Amino acid sequence: MNILAIETSCDETSVAVLLNGFDVKSVVISSQINIHAKFYGVVPELASRAHIDNINIVLARALDKAHITFSTFKKQIDAIAFTVGPGLSGALLIGEMVSKSLSYAYNKPLIPVNHLEGHIYSAMLNNKLLRPPFLALIISGGHTSLIIVRKFGIYELLGETRDDAVGEAFDKVAKMLGMLYPGGPIIDSKSQNGNPYAVHFTRPYLNSSWDFSFSGIKTAVLNYIKKNHIHNESQVDDLCASFNQAIVDTLCVKTFKAAEHFNMKQIVLGGGVSSNSMIRKAFISLGKSKQIQVFIPSHNYCTDNAAIIGCAAYIKQLVIGVDYNIDQIRSNANSTLENWNKKYFG
Repeated sequence: MNILAIETSCDETSVAVLLNGFDVKSVVISSQINIHAKFYGVVPELASRAHIDNINIVLARALDKAHITFSTFKKQIDAIAFTVGPGLSGALLIGEMVSKSLSYAYNKPLIPVNHLEGHIYSAMLNNKLLRPPFLALIISGGHTSLIIVRKFGIYELLGETRDDAVGEAFDKVAKMLGMLYPGGPIIDSKSQNGNPYAVHFTRPYLNSSWDFSFSGIKTAVLNYIKKNHIHNESQVDDLCASFNQAIVDTLCVKTFKAAEHFNMKQIVLGGGVSSNSMIRKAFISLGKSKQIQVFIPSHNYCTDNAAIIGCAAYIKQLVIGVDYNIDQIRSNANSTLENWNKKYFG
């Protein structure tokens, strides 16, 4: 089954073609980092305009890389998937309109996909045999969520951030240090040369809840910068490494504690922040010591991209088919992760 997938939930315009869910024939991503960098964050109106400018170009390139033309589209594509939310309203609408246009024009079924599901199943692109149940930790610029995936399409949200998403905390700390946007990759890079225990920052474990909170760590970094003169790059490296370590410890302790509490033998990471090298090393190392398998997508599938949407769509159609009323499918910026596996409920 060939699925054409479209992802426009935030600031990446992406189109992918997948064969049977896991064989990525093409994936093209147009990033808007240069547009939003000077604002140190995504500007929704600018994001929507950029999607309009880029979507047709990205679509054409993805089809070309998959050796598909518009004249052979009807024969070579079996279904179209797109991100319905959560995300930015205008950005999501661009993906919805293009997907529906293709669906109507070529008479192809449409598969709506929640953006979080893309990240939940992204590790399957590198690990085809991965199956639920597992504990998913989604960490990105907009999300920090701990989710039990009991079956495909059956989710239990354990906790999420009460304030800043973890990626947002990285970006804000980077801005404090005069770094460019996005700050996460820069902090990760500088952490490699620093001492992660040079400065001790708070670890908000919130022991009575599975929720996360990162505003306290961010404030602790700001207070440290105000009280201490940062004279050289070595101090910056130490500060980045220490902040990074505080994030790593918080994520690891909460996630592995939840895995043990709910008897989960598999942990899956997803989202842009799962590219962080310290996080990846810590989770893999701790997983080995606790005999819990840890699955992390390759770097190219961590950030927002259409391949992970196509993978989630393929899994969804395997379980419940593609019998959707196209006219009733609507993107929703505030979409929540919903259970759709009716077969599981009998």
